[in-house]
Amino acid sequence: MVHELADYERAPEQCHLTEEQLTTALFATAPALFGHVAVDDADQPIGFALWFLNFSTWEGVHGIYLEDLYVRPAARGTGAGRLLLATLAAICVERGYRRLDWWMLNWNPAARFYAAIGATPMDEWVPYRLAGPALHELAAQVPAAPTRPDA
Repeated sequence: MVHELADYERAPEQCHLTEEQLTTALFATAPALFGHVAVDDADQPIGFALWFLNFSTWEGVHGIYLEDLYVRPAARGTGAGRLLLATLAAICVERGYRRLDWWMLNWNPAARFYAAIGATPMDEWVPYRLAGPALHELAAQVPAAPTRPDA
């Protein structure tokens, strides 16, 4: 379904995730990625939420960052997306996290759904990303760690 989401977001060529990578990320000894799957009455997957913990230095507690939320087109309007988000909200409340964050493409019609559940856009914040050659160039600026003769 991650590849279905990439198609929906008009970027299938950018999605390189394999089943093995996802399995490793979700089921490692100490996973950093967590997920929930919504299923229909026939136990067939109809949606998913993939998330990880973030941390607010201002609040002093963790929160959840929702990396991906996707509900298959045939299942939209069934409450599956709301239930996935409600599950994450319940985890936040149960664990004392103060917020649930995510990004959305500006053309996504899900904005109406998010507004209906009380989510507010954070339009005063500008997302930045460092990737590819620029990431490598910056990483190369770290001086080599000195070697210790006793190590």
